[in-house]
Amino acid sequence: MNRLDQFFAKKQKAFIPYLTAGYPSIDETVGLMHLLVDNGSDILELGFPFSDPTADGPTIQDASQVALDNGFRRTDYFDIVKKFRESDTETPIVCFTYYNPIFKMGCDEFAKTVAELGVDALLVVDLPFEEQDELLPSLEANGLYLIELIAPTTPLDRKAEIVKNGKGFIYQISLKGVTGARAEIAENAAEQAQETKSLTDLPVCMGFGVSTKEQAAKVAAASDGVVVGSAIIKAIAYTDGQRMSEKELDDLASFVKELADATHG
Repeated sequence: MNRLDQFFAKKQKAFIPYLTAGYPSIDETVGLMHLLVDNGSDILELGFPFSDPTADGPTIQDASQVALDNGFRRTDYFDIVKKFRESDTETPIVCFTYYNPIFKMGCDEFAKTVAELGVDALLVVDLPFEEQDELLPSLEANGLYLIELIAPTTPLDRKAEIVKNGKGFIYQISLKGVTGARAEIAENAAEQAQETKSLTDLPVCMGFGVSTKEQAAKVAAASDGVVVGSAIIKAIAYTDGQRMSEKELDDLASFVKELADATHG
């Protein structure tokens, strides 16, 4: 059974933080993944650094660029997942990526590689619903899920078509625009989640813009899980050439636990 199914079978709310692989450095990423899990994270969304992250706001764009400037290569992503799985075989991992890295390597080879290393699903942010046929057979052959995205502007009939292909969970985007922490989440976020939930038996998790424990609690009340990306990246202290200090790691752990507790509460 896919790890995502195993988690959601518990009927618990999911706290899903995002990390950019290779940020603040390649060596530190595995430790940060464990820190997130140790402080209440249920599913990890691990971003694949890409030079043209068109769906991401400046925070995650900058993190991707730092990783690439530090010499990040495709094999580094695979090594990070492999090292994490040496001591954590249970936490689901969603590979957040753009389609270009998959296309460059080849759908079959990419899917086979990440599946063997312990990835559970892909979230391909720039792959339209109508263009998924090239990738889906490779994922299905390797037991991987494709996380379907629902935008706040998606019409009801299109939502119904998209969720039919859903596996693992449905990702409900809470607001228009790119990723990024916001002072407020969309006023109709709860309505969006409820409408999507009415169309599927899959869990519906919501992200884009969540940055405080109050927002996390509000989103969790209306959905099955909370995705936090830019706020986590902002909380990672980055100084060129220097590792995070113990205090910086403690501060990050406290912030993650606060968000996780709000989601689970």
